[in-house]
Amino acid sequence: MGQLNIPDHSLVYVDTAIFIYTIEKIPHYAQILEPLWDNLEIGKVKVMTSELTLMETLVMPIKQSDSRLIKAYNSMLLAGYIDLIPINQSILTEGARLRGITNLKTPDAIHLATALLEKCDIFLTNDLGFRKVTDVSILILDQVLNS
Repeated sequence: MGQLNIPDHSLVYVDTAIFIYTIEKIPHYAQILEPLWDNLEIGKVKVMTSELTLMETLVMPIKQSDSRLIKAYNSMLLAGYIDLIPINQSILTEGARLRGITNLKTPDAIHLATALLEKCDIFLTNDLGFRKVTDVSILILDQVLNS
């Protein structure tokens, strides 16, 4: 199993799946992500995501009436350690441009546009659809695990 190595002082955009792996303690993924969260806690890295992540993470817990998971996601995303970036016209315009040139789905284009406009150093995801993006360093978690 590989290691997730994120340089100190990096600005890391975290995609929705990464939060799901962490909160729901998905085997292998949660373990490899621990250093990211430890480094965030001690201020070695900064983590951000779109407010869209809040919506995406809450869908299944709400469907399943899982108040424990709802509370866990709200606690992680709204505690102030992670910068939640609001969706605005600039992000939507950049998202449209990205969809036009990469064929990403709308939510993915919003995530990527947010990362680009916020000048993130790293985009952490497990979605192989982002491999074709070259404007930011894309880290695919499965590729890290298998390295």
